[in-house]
Amino acid sequence: MVQLYNLHPFGSQQVVPCKQEPERFCGGGRDALFVAAGCKVEAFAVVGQELCQPRCAFSTPGRVLRLAYSEAGDYLVAIEEKNKATFLRAYVNWRSKRTEDSRMCIRMVGHHREAPFSETFRDQMSIIEMPLSEAPLCVSCCPVSGDLLVGCTDKLVLFCLTYRPVNEDFSILDFERSLIIHIGNITPLEISFCVGYVAVMSDLEVLVLKLESDPQNGGSINHRPPRTSGSPRKRAEEASSSDPSQIESDDFVMCQKPTELLGDKSRQSGLCVTLESTGLADAKTKYFHVQHLLYRRFTPDISSYVSPDDIKLHSLQLLPVYQAGSLTSNGRNPAEATGLLSLFCFFSLPHMGYLYMVVRSVELLSVYQYPEKSQQAVLTPQFLHVITSNNLQCFTVRCSAAAAREDDPYMDTTLKACPPVSLDVCALRIQLFIGLKALCHFDNHVVLLTKADPAAIPEQRQSPRRLLSRKDNSVKPKAAPVAEAGWNLYIVNTVSPVQLYREMVDYSNPYKTVKTQSCIHLLSEAHLLVRAALMAEHQLEPGERAELLEAFRESAGHLGDCYSRLDTQQAHLALPYYKMSGLSMAEVLTRADCTGEDGVQKYERGLIFYMNHALYEDLDEELSEELAAKVIQMFHATEPKQLPHILCSPSMKKANPQTALSYLRKLDASGFSSVLVTLAKAAVALTLGDLDTHRQEMESHSEMKLVCGFILEPRLLIRQRKGQTFPTELATHLKETRPGLIVASILGLQKNNKIGMEEADSFFKALCGKDADTVPQLLVDFWEAQLVACLPDVVLRELVFKLTSHYIWRLSQRQPPDSTPLRTSEELINACGHYGLIYPWVNVLISYDSSADKNYTEDLSKLQSLICGPSFDIASLVPFLELLPEDTAAGLSVHVLCHTRLREHEQCLDVLLERCPQAVIPYANSELKEENRTLWWKKLLPELCQRIKRGGEKYQLYVSTLKETLSVVAVELELRDFLSVLPEDGTAAFFLPYLLYCCRKKSLT
Repeated sequence: MVQLYNLHPFGSQQVVPCKQEPERFCGGGRDALFVAAGCKVEAFAVVGQELCQPRCAFSTPGRVLRLAYSEAGDYLVAIEEKNKATFLRAYVNWRSKRTEDSRMCIRMVGHHREAPFSETFRDQMSIIEMPLSEAPLCVSCCPVSGDLLVGCTDKLVLFCLTYRPVNEDFSILDFERSLIIHIGNITPLEISFCVGYVAVMSDLEVLVLKLESDPQNGGSINHRPPRTSGSPRKRAEEASSSDPSQIESDDFVMCQKPTELLGDKSRQSGLCVTLESTGLADAKTKYFHVQHLLYRRFTPDISSYVSPDDIKLHSLQLLPVYQAGSLTSNGRNPAEATGLLSLFCFFSLPHMGYLYMVVRSVELLSVYQYPEKSQQAVLTPQFLHVITSNNLQCFTVRCSAAAAREDDPYMDTTLKACPPVSLDVCALRIQLFIGLKALCHFDNHVVLLTKADPAAIPEQRQSPRRLLSRKDNSVKPKAAPVAEAGWNLYIVNTVSPVQLYREMVDYSNPYKTVKTQSCIHLLSEAHLLVRAALMAEHQLEPGERAELLEAFRESAGHLGDCYSRLDTQQAHLALPYYKMSGLSMAEVLTRADCTGEDGVQKYERGLIFYMNHALYEDLDEELSEELAAKVIQMFHATEPKQLPHILCSPSMKKANPQTALSYLRKLDASGFSSVLVTLAKAAVALTLGDLDTHRQEMESHSEMKLVCGFILEPRLLIRQRKGQTFPTELATHLKETRPGLIVASILGLQKNNKIGMEEADSFFKALCGKDADTVPQLLVDFWEAQLVACLPDVVLRELVFKLTSHYIWRLSQRQPPDSTPLRTSEELINACGHYGLIYPWVNVLISYDSSADKNYTEDLSKLQSLICGPSFDIASLVPFLELLPEDTAAGLSVHVLCHTRLREHEQCLDVLLERCPQAVIPYANSELKEENRTLWWKKLLPELCQRIKRGGEKYQLYVSTLKETLSVVAVELELRDFLSVLPEDGTAAFFLPYLLYCCRKKSLT
């Protein structure tokens, strides 16, 4: 369905000062207009809103039948007729044409100029002759590459644009015939070509192809013309069987049914398409095979008489949309665009037009129903312009909506939105023009040819069945009509997108009060208009982009207002549109009109959806007390269960706590009581300074349930601001009163992926008022709780490293914890497998140091337990051992533990013999086992004997240690081996009991 509005997309108009009645005309880039009449072409300069002025004129060898311009290469191509023969010619360097009598150079396509280059040739207009084996019927220029496609009977010929160097400073434009596309059973009346996409149209058929450059299917190219085998009679029979027009009789009309084939199914159209390469054999082939995209066939209604013009297709066009920033650096020429975002194909019947998208997916976007019979149409990224006999019609298009979804992966999410492609199109304006005959469009100009209708001339009627043939070679082109008086060629300037957008917004204002879908529809059209203008970056003037961006944000805000105000199924779109508008929450709430028809406040789903999401985000905006009260009332009336979450938003910081507490108590009365409501009331009570109410609420649930409540709403404890984590007032209070609950809650948040490791560390440092380099005890408690919980996403080695390094730092600095640890070393050993049992000899070593400070025993025990545990990486701790001196029992125990884990037992024995002989035997009993047992007699026994000889204050300790050592060695060695390890100068009476035991041991065994 097409909706009709009475807007004003057309602005000023001017008359083109042509000397003769135009027969063909086309735009020349952004600043020129070409008009052909007979054997003459006039070029006019068109710059902005200024008057159209003649630029140059030149004669053509023949009468111009078709005319086309390519901005890439800046050339004009024409199909001309002379002496009943048609020719194809390209006109290059036309801007150098000064006067009509100026000399022109004529050369054949591909001809290499042998004469020496002169400066006059640089400024001379050239005509390039392009000979063809068949008469050209239509032409199309690729807007990106400048390649030229020519339509002939049953085939298309592709000429690639090239630049042939003349010398180091100059090259001339030329063409190279590179490909022939053979298409059977269809005669092209119009064609369109764009970056490898080809559209072909006959009277009733449209075929869209894509020329692929993938060489894997290169076998589909023929390097010689396809030949038809068999006798002439057999070929004639095959031709007649394949062409329905050949089997028509005087009594029957053969009609093919209407068909629409999309994608690969379009191969079933019955049209045979083959490629024939005509370039050099060693040249790089540009296209290798063809992909079918779309086939559409129409059938006329022959139940009543129809004239030929009522059933013919017209206005075939391929419209490209480029990626932003993919054009050339000057931003004004799309000829070297590298990113084709989307491509659209348009064609039209006299009473209905069709718009397809043909890139990535092939689908029908829009169908246009014209109120009158159309004569011609032209598609632009923003509009579809259609002419009838007496009207210029302007319709909206959905190109920008489809292209936006191809360009932005975040489209149609909570971040961004765009009006749907399925939105009904509308007619913005039907402008009266008497006697419209033809139109074209370039830049922001619509060019119209009008001519007063001559007296009605009776015409001989034809049988409608002759209109159904795919090709009718018997039809001869009519002679050119005699020039008639009363013609004019107009340039109608379209208004700027921003001006038309403002008018559309004003036009939609009356619909806002009645809350209808018409308001959304018209504002969506305005939004798409601005979006399409922003996509055409190469056409924007300096400063125009900023104005369009402002209009874009404003249109998004208007759409957000509509979706927040109207009760529709798309109410959730209020969120992305408001985000795109850049409006703050306060501005949205101020704009929102929540008063119902009966005067009662009514909050629609769109506004609630937006506020619900906006209050969950990390925003720096704080609502005023009045707006915060409005938000509380809004959610209490619509979604009371969300009220505790809403009150935790940083944006609600200025909300009146008495008002918040009263609404929370209403939730209890309404049956919505939960642990989350309890925590919200406790937080509000704390803000009011009502500690009794706070304590009562916190004691009404177990600690496990309170932890679950904090998991449901982390913002009760944590506030995010500019990417940093801060504790709430409730968290600060719980640190003093219930630190274990804080640790358990943050651990629960981490288990449920509500907070990361670095965020948790920052939170505890901020909670305890420490800087980034200081580790508070509550954070150490959290690390220990993480280790006990064995979280799967926590890097175990990193966590153990942080704990051990901090234990060592506090021991080395003799820094006591700033608060009482939540767990003792014994509790950690019993609860966590990563904390191992401390070796017995360590306790012996510590017990002999009477000067040990009892304030650090917990840190020391936890460190020793971690070193004894299975998860400890000794190598990572070695660099930190320098911080812990060995002159204390604590430092000595850690050093010996680490060297023991590194299997450096001899070094450990030397240290213990020197520092603490009492711990040597417990150490040896614990560590000198299996492959290390030989150290008893190879290391410990000789070392003890040497130290006993030297005497000293530890003489008795060494003697007692030697006795225990000899007891172990006597058991382990045979008598001969035992005698070999004893010192030669030892006292026999001292060693005799051990020798006797060794002998008796052998006799007992």
